[in-house]
Amino acid sequence: MTHRAHLFSLKMGFALREALTDGYKREHLLKDVIAGMTVGIIAIPLAMALAIASGVAPQYGLYTAFIAGAMIALTGGSRFSISGPTAAFVVILHPLAAKYGLAGLLLASLMAGGILIVMAYAKLGRFIEYIPESVTLGFTGGIAIVIAVLQITDFTGLQIHDMPEHFLGKLSSIAGHFSQIDMASSALAIFTLAIMMLWPRLRTPVPPHLPALIFSCLLGVLLNSLGAEIDTIGSRFHYLLPDGSSAPGIPPYLPTLEWPWNRPGPDGQTLTLSLSLISELLPAAFAIAMLGAIESLLCAVVLDGMSGKRHSANSELLGQGIGNILTPFFGGVTATAAIARSATNFKVGAVSPIAAIVHALVVLLGLLVLSSALAYIPMPAMAAMLMVVAWNMSEAGKSISLIKTAPLGDILVLLTCLSLTVFFDMVIAISVGIVLASLLFMKEIASLTDVVDITTGSNFINKNLDSNVKVLKIRGPLFFAAADRIVGEISQQIEDIDELIIYMKYSAYLDAGGLSAIKLLLSQCEKNNTKVRFASWQFQPLKTLAKTQKDTRNPLSMSFATLDEAIDNALMETTAQ
Repeated sequence: MTHRAHLFSLKMGFALREALTDGYKREHLLKDVIAGMTVGIIAIPLAMALAIASGVAPQYGLYTAFIAGAMIALTGGSRFSISGPTAAFVVILHPLAAKYGLAGLLLASLMAGGILIVMAYAKLGRFIEYIPESVTLGFTGGIAIVIAVLQITDFTGLQIHDMPEHFLGKLSSIAGHFSQIDMASSALAIFTLAIMMLWPRLRTPVPPHLPALIFSCLLGVLLNSLGAEIDTIGSRFHYLLPDGSSAPGIPPYLPTLEWPWNRPGPDGQTLTLSLSLISELLPAAFAIAMLGAIESLLCAVVLDGMSGKRHSANSELLGQGIGNILTPFFGGVTATAAIARSATNFKVGAVSPIAAIVHALVVLLGLLVLSSALAYIPMPAMAAMLMVVAWNMSEAGKSISLIKTAPLGDILVLLTCLSLTVFFDMVIAISVGIVLASLLFMKEIASLTDVVDITTGSNFINKNLDSNVKVLKIRGPLFFAAADRIVGEISQQIEDIDELIIYMKYSAYLDAGGLSAIKLLLSQCEKNNTKVRFASWQFQPLKTLAKTQKDTRNPLSMSFATLDEAIDNALMETTAQ
């Protein structure tokens, strides 16, 4: 793929087609199978934990991992991405599930899938380049803080039945119940956390999630046998058997095909599909789509840097859209590319999207075969695993480095996005962050534009000029944020000047604001009886000026190709006078 072509191409199944046409061989299939099995093992507990954190039963996370994981791999544009439930969505999905139930969450995910497809065909994938790092670090750091706070209750075994909706309310409620911490649950969570942190030091090919899960289950069984009351998947979640009775844990069978809005709502009843319901869910759907686009494309960019390959941004958006439209019909929640799982996928040797398909099959096998064993997973262990996920997604090292080295404006944007994500809403955080970053950027660029008097500058002028002739050079883009200041500075220098020459060679951009300011300057010069000439316009400003040829005060009518020509014309007129 040619340079930057990945930002504009759109083809369903781009990544799979590209991998197969590169010469896919039997040894490549073996590598994909090994990578897919490794990531699938990691994905099983994470998918369950993220579903629980999102406010739904753990099996819906598994449905997402194997349905969306396989579908996005088949149709998407990133060769090594592993898609499924991710921590980034928790801050959006948890309030949705609380207010609208599973049905509302699934309907919002379906709508988000449609928005992603529209974004793909509008070829908006390239706009990921325009989101500053300070914005992404700010909202991911905020999401990490929210996720970590949501895990405190399970981590410590606190029983808080009516958790407040807002962040400060959550902290206040947790602090009020802190004396009720269950020591056994806390010890098991810390034990799981220690394994997750220490296991990588052994440098074994086994990912830390697997030993952490196994050992925490064994310790949980032991503690419960000794009289502790540690919550598990089996004790908290139940499913209905064909005879109408309930069983603990997750159902060991495939999900059924059903309209998303016919799933249980907040009161256990189905929702009624209506225009008002869609209107209510639209902001959340838009937030899901935007976050899914950012998360999946950032993941693809990271993988490109690791592998040297090129993803197709719009094709990836298309795949994500298709996956999120299909998955809710089977009960799966919102999916996007997961950076940690995708990076692991590449590091253990994946070659193509077939590894992601194998990962999906492993998750499916885990659902069908291991459901009874998964019921023994302690909830404190799940909370500890999500604490690690939150820490990893926070990218605290990058944020600290940015705060130490970046300009004050970038630091302000990061802290604003983080605070708004934590205390208000991620959509508000991203919107305000991008607007604030844009304003600060325009301020910095505008400050680079200046006016320099080169009347006596031998580098530009090799002729003696009369005292009533002045040559000014505009350096930098002449756009709305800088134009008024520049014109004001020029206006102060034209008193007692008969001839003004403005050298434009070093100003490569002119917008409507700049053009309006130039016309204002011409009006002021006319009142002052100062004749203005322009020299050496660049291509883009010439295009802008060409659209104003019919104006009575058109700068092109007083422009010259070179500075020397403008000076000669001014001297000629001065001599004639």
